[in-house]
Amino acid sequence: MMRPFPCPKLFLVFIVMLASMAGTSQAIAKSDEAVVQNSRAALETLYSTTPAARTVAKQAKGILVFPSIYKAGFVVGAQGGNGVLFEDGKVTGHYNTSGLSYGLQAGAQKYGYALFFISQSALDNLKSSAGFELGTGPSIVIVDAGAAKSLTNKTLRNDIYAFIFSQKGLMAGIGLQGTKVTRLNQ
Repeated sequence: MMRPFPCPKLFLVFIVMLASMAGTSQAIAKSDEAVVQNSRAALETLYSTTPAARTVAKQAKGILVFPSIYKAGFVVGAQGGNGVLFEDGKVTGHYNTSGLSYGLQAGAQKYGYALFFISQSALDNLKSSAGFELGTGPSIVIVDAGAAKSLTNKTLRNDIYAFIFSQKGLMAGIGLQGTKVTRLNQ
């Protein structure tokens, strides 16, 4: 008499693996949804604290929001976080940002940033590549409080405008140079 499955233990292992993968995909989906919700909330916070960001958003072809970046270092530092690309208010991609730094540094901080893609070519570059490094490629302007006051829809001449927001922690200085942005496979 032939058994339907020659090795019942192997079958049981297979079922357990499938069940664990299903749970993992649900957890990832919940995590992705949390990043989307946090990104939308972070963008609204940015608009309320920096009205110029809303002006830039009206001209943007896409907005890449990283609501929570964690950075820590002692001589050598690392930073990272996940974010979402919005086009016309809809999610069109999930991204990761990461970076390493070295030099005189000590501390930890949390912050967020949003990249407003003004030129279609810069947005297309982001979407068609596996990722890019900030500071190479399209021109990026980091908007501080002083520069934000002079921004109007007529003065937007660069490819990408970056706004850093919700900075908390004890680490001197912040910059995006050398930060890598990578598309996550969803």
